[in-house]
Amino acid sequence: MTTFDPATFAAHWRAAWNAHDLDAVLAHFHDDVTFTSPVAASLLPETGGVIRGKAALRAYWEEGLRRIPDLHFTIEAVFAGVNTLVIQYINQKGVSVSEVLVFDAGLVREGHGTYPTD
Repeated sequence: MTTFDPATFAAHWRAAWNAHDLDAVLAHFHDDVTFTSPVAASLLPETGGVIRGKAALRAYWEEGLRRIPDLHFTIEAVFAGVNTLVIQYINQKGVSVSEVLVFDAGLVREGHGTYPTD
């Protein structure tokens, strides 16, 4: 894990998302980040659920916020691994979601939004 506190990172991540402050969210991501999500596949079918690069990630999340204006997260748990952080949260629909973040040099290099299968 990087030298930051996982709980503090998760709290800042949640606050930035709940404020719909994409600049604050994206400040933690590499320019050449890869992010995967079934929601991306739904909102932007041409991506196949894989978003590459910070500019594309911003465009995806801007579209998501446009379509989901009541988006907000409540953190359930935070799990730390080696250069990896998992934030488990409840979204605005009451669905438990996990975001898996892989760090490189203190910034997120890979992110994966994961959702229940049932």
